[in-house]
Amino acid sequence: MALLILQDSSEVLNETLSEEKTLSIYKLIMDGGLGGQIIIALLVVLLSVALYIYFERFFAIKAASKTDSNFMNQIRDHISHGKLDAAKVLCIQVNSPASLLIEKGISRIGKPLADINTAIENAGRLEIYKLEKNVPVLATIAGAAPMIGFLGTVIGMIVAIHEIANAGGQIDIKMLSDGLYTAMTTTVAGLIVGIISYIQYNHLVVRTNKVVYEMEAKSVEFLDLLNEPI
Repeated sequence: MALLILQDSSEVLNETLSEEKTLSIYKLIMDGGLGGQIIIALLVVLLSVALYIYFERFFAIKAASKTDSNFMNQIRDHISHGKLDAAKVLCIQVNSPASLLIEKGISRIGKPLADINTAIENAGRLEIYKLEKNVPVLATIAGAAPMIGFLGTVIGMIVAIHEIANAGGQIDIKMLSDGLYTAMTTTVAGLIVGIISYIQYNHLVVRTNKVVYEMEAKSVEFLDLLNEPI
């Protein structure tokens, strides 16, 4: 009988210890006080915005990076046979940043080469602006999120110090828990949002640069085509 009681007591003790060791993120946030909850909510909003911008730009840049290896050969054939309208239609059908630059250049054929080059450069700036739409927001979030998290750290430390000051010499770790929870959870959340946004921003920059290089290569090839002897 005593053995059974000891076994039951041991099981209850083990269950209690396992419950105490369980770390609930939701409970940590709720125990962090109103200040911590506001900062966590703000960071969640920033993360949602960052994810939306990333996936929207990712698919847009992916669509813009699709190229037809035979595109410039078709343009060459149309121009050499004087079919400028057919070349323009082909550029519009392909509907990529590079093809739109070529279409702008074709529409200037007959003018000095410098004017054609200027028209292509101006169109290229517009296409790059379209590709980079909202991407700088990711860089802003990547820099702002950790600072917002550190703001929560400062708020948590102020709360903890205030509790110590009002404790009257009776310092208890339970008193400091709200401030410490605020400090730690907001710091971790800010760093997570900042790291994710930073990685997303750099990935989009790399993919955008590839499209820009493709645009430049196609533009140079088109200008070389115009310089070829008839």
